[in-house]
Order: sequence, then structure tokens, then C-alpha cells
Amino acid sequence: MGTGSKSSHQSYAVSPTALAEAPAAPLDITGAPAAGGESDLTGAAAGASGGPVFEVPELPEPVVAPAPLAEPPAGGDPVAELGGPLSTESEPEPVVSAAPSEEAVPEASAEGVAGDAVQSSDGEQPAEEAVLLQAEDIEEVQEEEEETDPPLTPVPAAPPVGEPTGTPILVGGDDFINSEATLVAYDSPDGPREVLLTHISEEAEEKLLDALSIPGTHMEEIQVEEEVKERLDLDKEKKLAELTKTAVSSVQHKLKTGSEMSDASIAKHQAAVDAVSAVLNDPSISDDEKAMAQHYMDQLNVVKDKIENGGAPMPWMDAYEVTTTKMVTKQVPVPDGDPEPGTLAATVRKASRIQANLDPATGQTSWDGVTRSSATGTEYEIDMGDGWKAVYRPYKDNDPKHTEYSLRGQLEVHAPAGAGHGKDLVERLEQLHLMNKPMTAAEGEWTYLANNIRAQGLEGSAGMKAAMDTAQGLQDLQVQEIVHQRMESLMGLDSDALQTAMKRIHLEASHKVLPMKVEVVRDAVAKASGFSSGAELAASPGYEPTPATGGKWLTWSRFDVTGKKAEIQDAFKGRSLTHNLNGGSLASLLGVGVLASTEKRAVMGIGGGLGMSEQADKMTGGANSVFLRVKKTPSSPGGGRLIWDDPSVLMRRSDYYAYNGDHYGAINPANGHYSAGAITRDPMKIAAFTGSSNEIMFRNGIDLLGAEAPSRIVCHTAAERSSILASLTARGITHLGGKPVEDVLCT
Repeated sequence: MGTGSKSSHQSYAVSPTALAEAPAAPLDITGAPAAGGESDLTGAAAGASGGPVFEVPELPEPVVAPAPLAEPPAGGDPVAELGGPLSTESEPEPVVSAAPSEEAVPEASAEGVAGDAVQSSDGEQPAEEAVLLQAEDIEEVQEEEEETDPPLTPVPAAPPVGEPTGTPILVGGDDFINSEATLVAYDSPDGPREVLLTHISEEAEEKLLDALSIPGTHMEEIQVEEEVKERLDLDKEKKLAELTKTAVSSVQHKLKTGSEMSDASIAKHQAAVDAVSAVLNDPSISDDEKAMAQHYMDQLNVVKDKIENGGAPMPWMDAYEVTTTKMVTKQVPVPDGDPEPGTLAATVRKASRIQANLDPATGQTSWDGVTRSSATGTEYEIDMGDGWKAVYRPYKDNDPKHTEYSLRGQLEVHAPAGAGHGKDLVERLEQLHLMNKPMTAAEGEWTYLANNIRAQGLEGSAGMKAAMDTAQGLQDLQVQEIVHQRMESLMGLDSDALQTAMKRIHLEASHKVLPMKVEVVRDAVAKASGFSSGAELAASPGYEPTPATGGKWLTWSRFDVTGKKAEIQDAFKGRSLTHNLNGGSLASLLGVGVLASTEKRAVMGIGGGLGMSEQADKMTGGANSVFLRVKKTPSSPGGGRLIWDDPSVLMRRSDYYAYNGDHYGAINPANGHYSAGAITRDPMKIAAFTGSSNEIMFRNGIDLLGAEAPSRIVCHTAAERSSILASLTARGITHLGGKPVEDVLCT
């Protein structure tokens, strides 16, 4: 895990001298908020670090100005060659020269770089003020963007109090699984308890850990006396170990292959003998040095015997070393050290969950802000200051074999008691080095493509890796360009201020280059899925790069299903998706309005015991999903059952996976129920399932009262049907999935 020490972990800083010359400026587009720096779009399975971690630059004198921006040829590929100039908008932002004239910029001294403010080109504006002004400019641009490209899910100032499912939102970038988060306002005696709940991707964890000071991981350099083994200086000077090993290796090869000894092997042996003999014959050497030389001569005598007589391969030869005591510098953990400047204090504790309570009479959820239920694993409680805190369950500290897999990556951000913190809950994510802006349509397409790559298994398709590398290269170039443009102001910053400035630069870079990244990846996805171009894919009927946001959940679709609905329906002909309520009340379920996963039920305040294997599902990872089965369409089903006679309603989603048997919804590779060969996301394979205990897992849950509503809800009795019908009517719900509720509710 991250050390929490800025001496070894510096985020968001990049050396302006990484390129010999300033790169050509990437496309200068005022785009959407940042879509993240990762080149891998596919989420938590990729194994990357989640964001670039750069060393803090020692800023040099300003470099030469970048080449002028070139106009692209009409209809040309905007990223045909990363090394060349990239196209611009018809009305680009003004570009500040990377290297003002010699008259305008004073020579930067070492002291100036260390901390003194460097004047701007007019000799008046300090560097830190310049960066702050740039930050204000960015915020103004973002406000203008919200008017032209508004958030897909506006963030409420105050989430509705007591709503168990909360308010689903989308956050820009790749830091969160499916870019999803939920704002929940629990009722409490002290006023609303507003919490942001989300799952960060494994790639983003290093960024979060870098924001923390965790006990036992904060490192401090100390001088200690330690016994070490090392070669003698004379050995290093005369290279006796190297010469002897060369002779041994050359002859050893001949012994292993049964080859005749070559003149080259004999010559290497003689060269080593000559060097060692010269040392042995020197009367001025010490006893240790004499023992060292004799050690190598003994080895060389064995080599001589093998040259002359052959035989079995020789034992491995070790260099001669002596034990000595030296003062060495070591980094050791400081268990109770103060947080480093710019980091947040974190406490390590046993994993837990919010223990909320759902009132069955009112349908409202409440929590006192304190009570938690225990879980198997480790979490960090993070002090964010001013009464704010966060709770995070890290991937790295939760062994998949022995802890609850469904908890890994879960993040809670808690506001102080009271209402009105909705937008602040999102903005506070920046303290954790995570993206903190609502997702816009441009970013939505990026996430949509990511989900389709994963759902359709396109990761290994021809051209996909090259497209990802190109997308990352575009962003890296844009970061470098902005750094060169702002060299003057960056040179006057101390380490902490430079960190802040670089974070903003990375965000701004991903803003500008996002449309080009989307275009590159869209084209690769199109070709991998049978389309001639990204433009053809985008124009196809099934291409829906925005999520369904009308209900309790936010879901992304997959174009290989939405574009082939008739084929999917034909594949499932005579078959339905079903869910049997193992326990609990059908009326209560419809009162809440969602079929929720084990993990979602926990934070909603719904008690355990409703699932078939809740604890096992937490270990397999299935607890983050709800379970359905493919069954022959039942004509007279039993009560307490949800039935989707048109499976395409749900198969359009991109977040499901399935087994043709009971695997407890396993996605944890360390769990015995997981099977890489049996798991599938292919709707055609799922349609052909024959196993009686097959299972299809949908992440988070299903909105039973929205567009994903089942075609039949089977009640146990006519009285139960009448009661539920009256409840739905009283709430103004007259249709489910486009059908009158009277036709959906049956016995």
C-alpha cells in the first residue's frame, strides 16, 4: 500500500524537462470535466495503478516555446501521429508562450525555485497568485461548460431525507466503478446525516492512499548500525569475482551441453588465473585479502580440472564476502507520527458497515451517525477536517481469501450533521485525490465505451491496446504542454503549492483532450465489433452513450444488445428471467421499489436474512449484485415471484455476468466458487442456459417501478394483490414497464 510519505509518493507532479523540446499542443478543446488519466477503460480488473504518480519537478529555467499549432487536413485523423501537431478548434483559447523573452523573465536562482515568488512577465504578479488566478479561470470555464454540457445527473444540494435508495449520481472520470455514487440523507435526532457512498476502482486506490497518513506506513529516515556482508575493495578494484564467474560460467555451459572445451573458455580461465595470481603474489596484501584471493584460486583449480577431464557440472560459485559493521540509512515506519503536510490522518480499524434502520410503516431510513455493524476485513477512518470524515475499505489490506470481497473499494464520505451538503460531498472527493465533478455527456460516452469493452470482451481485440496507448499519450502530451505554458508561475511554488497546481493541470488536460480520446477509442471499439468506423457505430440504432437515469439505479447499456433487440428476444423465445422471493414481504419489496443487492440492503437499513447465502456472497463478491435465473416461461408460477417474460429489458444492461450453475455469484478469483472458464457476459450463451441452478447477477439491483419493471409480479393471494394494488395506486403508480399495474400484478 502507499506509504503516505511524500518523499516516496508524489502525485500530480510532472517534470517539465521530460521532453527535450516542448511538444506540439494537443487539441485545445474546452471539453467536459476530467475523465481520468488511466489508459485502461475496463475498470477494476485491469491492475493498473489508477493514475500516474510523478516525481515533483526541480523546475529549470523556462524552455523554448512550443511550435505553433497547425491546422489539420480536412477530414484527417486527429491523432494519426502523436509526434506531430494536433488540431485545434476554430476558436482556440489563447496560448501563453512556454518561454517568455529574456527581457521578460529574470534568471531563476536556486533560492527562487525553493520558495521565493517569481514575478510574472509584467514584474508585478507573484507566481502563487498567478496559479490561483488560473484556477479561478478553470472554474469559470467549468461553469460555462455546465451551461452547454450540463451534468448527466445534477447533484442535489440536499438529498431527500429518509429516502432509502438515496439519489444516484454519476461522477466524471475513471476513479469509480461505472462512475456511480449515491447520496443518502439518513434521518436522525441531530438532523439529516448526509453520506456519499461509492465504490472506487482498484486502479484509483494508489491516488487515494497517497492522500493519507496511515499509522505504520508513514516512513522516516534514521541512521542505524547494522552488520552487512560485502566484498573487499581490492576484489572490486581487480574484478576478481567477475573474472572467476566468467570462467566458471563458460566452462559450466560446456559441461551441461557435453560440448568440447573451446579456446575461448580456456582463455577466460587463464585471464582469471593471472589476475588472482597477481594478488596472491603481492606481499603487501592483508590476511583478509589473501583469503579472498585463495577463495577464487580454489574455484579456478576446479575449473582447470573440468577443462582437462570434463565431468559433472560444478557447484554454484559465490563471491567472497566479509561481515562488517556499518552505519546505514533506513526508512522505518512511524506508528504515531503526525500527518505529513497536505495529507489526511487515517486510523486503521476492523471493517464495518453503516447500521441504518428502515421503518416498514413509513418507508424511511434513519441512522444516528455512529452505530455500525461488524464485517470481516480492514478499513480506514479518515479525518477530513471541519467535522467531515470518510471510511474506506482498501483493496490492498483486505486479502481476498480471508475477507469480504464485496467490501473492497467501498468508500463513504460523511458530512457534519445537517442538510445541504450534497454538492460539498462530491467536491470533497478532491481531498482524497479523486475526481470530484459531476459527469457530463462527453464523459458519459467514455464510460459507456469502457463498459461495452468489458461487457463484450473486447479488451484483447486487434487495435484496442494501441488505441488505449494513444488515448493516454494524448493526455500526457496535453499535461506537458500546459506545464510548459505555465513554467514561469510553477517555478515560484513550494512543494505543496506545486502539488495543488499539478492536480489542476491534470484535470484541465483531461478536460481538453477528452473528445479526442473518445474518438480514438470509439473507432477501435467499432472495428473490434464489426463496424467500419467510429462514425458508423455512433450512428447505429443501438448506440446509447448516456445511462438510464430515470429510476432508482443508473444503468449503462451495451450496443450489441440494444442494436439487436429482435435477435435477443428470439434467442430467449419461450424463456424468462425470474426471481423468487426467498423471504420477506412482496408488499414491503414494492414499497421500497427496488430489488437490492445484499450490500445495498445493508446501507438502506434492511436487515439480513433475505438472501439465500448472504455471508458466502460477501466472500465471493456476489453480494454486490442481485440474482436472477433463466427459466422456461412459467404459465402458472407460484407466488412471491418476479418474472421478466422479455429478458431483453434487462439484458440491455452492461453490468451483468452469469454462470450456468450455482457459483454464489463469484467474481473473487481467490474464492473456490469462481470459475474463469464458466463465467460469461454473453447474452446468447445465457439464453441457452440449461442448468437448474443457473444464475445471472445484476450489479446493485433492479428498479422494480421503472423501465426495468418485471412483466409479471406474482402475488400469493388475491388479498395480497388487492393490497399491493391499492398501495401503488395511492402513490400514483398506474403503470409498470409501460403496462397497467392491473396487468402486471397477478396471482
